[in-house]
Amino acid sequence: MNKKVVDKVKTNWPVMVLLILGLSTIAFPLYMAIVIAFKQPSEMTNSISGILSLPSNWSLSNFSQAMEVTDFWRSLGNSILITVVTVVLSIVLHSMMGYAIGRNRAHSKFYKFVYLFVVSGMFVPFAILMMPLAKQTAELGLANWAGVIILYVVFYMPMNVLLYSGYLVNIPIALEEAARVDGANTWRTYWKVIFPIMKPMHATVAIITALAVWNDVMTPLVIMSGTGQNTLPLAQLNFQTQFGTNYNLAFASYLLALIPILIFYIICQKQIINGVVNGAVK
Repeated sequence: MNKKVVDKVKTNWPVMVLLILGLSTIAFPLYMAIVIAFKQPSEMTNSISGILSLPSNWSLSNFSQAMEVTDFWRSLGNSILITVVTVVLSIVLHSMMGYAIGRNRAHSKFYKFVYLFVVSGMFVPFAILMMPLAKQTAELGLANWAGVIILYVVFYMPMNVLLYSGYLVNIPIALEEAARVDGANTWRTYWKVIFPIMKPMHATVAIITALAVWNDVMTPLVIMSGTGQNTLPLAQLNFQTQFGTNYNLAFASYLLALIPILIFYIICQKQIINGVVNGAVK
């Protein structure tokens, strides 16, 4: 039995090689970003060995200067505010919509139409909506972070509703029937029974939405342009435009923007995997 297992492992070397190659596509750029961020501009050369070599003196001066140039703390605060509010609203609103659609679309043409209509929003490119949204938000006085949050909640509704409605297939309807027998109405049944059970999917939706919002630059650029308010990606875009040749500061600012969302992902990764696997089973 052990010999068969060993033989089977030996036959998986092609898969192992592919995994190593895939890992290298992530590890190598990350290595370059870290090395260049800690180097001084005088250490940057045109040779490959000079670029890939470790810094002669590990210094945090690039990070402190990047924080000053990009107004890091203010931009970080805006990014955190927009991301947190968007994630909370998405979990609350999209989970309720997913619950209503998921429990009714099998026997209701109306809910089936609503489901198809909402999910079809994933196929509408942002470039088509960009100019109309910019004009509408300006006319409504929403050319600020509040308007950006509203747009994010709408933009990520199709994917999140798809995930929530798919996850509901794994939740027995008998739980809701038992709650109704005990006297709970639909609203109380959802918040006391269904909402806590969907915790893995909440984590999945949270990380998917947070990553998309945190890294997005187009929506804040179109909506918040000229207001003096920047998110981290928008501040980095402005920095790249003004100081595009200073790679040391650029990579330092990229790492600073990566750290918060990386910590969030590490905390939630177990719930994310469970939510994706369970949500894929229908």
